Amino acid sequence: QVQLVESGGGLVQPGGSLRLSCAASGSIFSIRDMGWYRQAPGKPRDLVAAIASGGSTNYADSVKGRFTISRDNAKNTVYLQMNSLKPEDTGVYYCNADIRSWSGYRADYWGQGTQVTVSS
Repeated sequence: QVQLVESGGGLVQPGGSLRLSCAASGSIFSIRDMGWYRQAPGKPRDLVAAIASGGSTNYADSVKGRFTISRDNAKNTVYLQMNSLKPEDTGVYYCNADIRSWSGYRADYWGQGTQVTVSS
């Protein structure tokens, strides 16, 4: 069984910073893409940033230059460094990973979500 566990959310003032972490555990053979999605109240879940196993990255236009995604393949962990936070960055942040288990089964997995609130 594979699990993704997120941490690092919280309340921060506009202009502040937060770092999210997401660790994958279980019967993991390999992880391809990993990413972070954001869901604001009443809105769909949208991609914030993604990173491939080789390190190439992709960002939503709204976070370019402010957010940085990275990963530690040895720890099966993905990070999201969020700087210059704005109120519109508020939402639940979900970790996602494309994982192949030792049984050969491959699927998209999601974390439970972590709340980020940007407010003065």
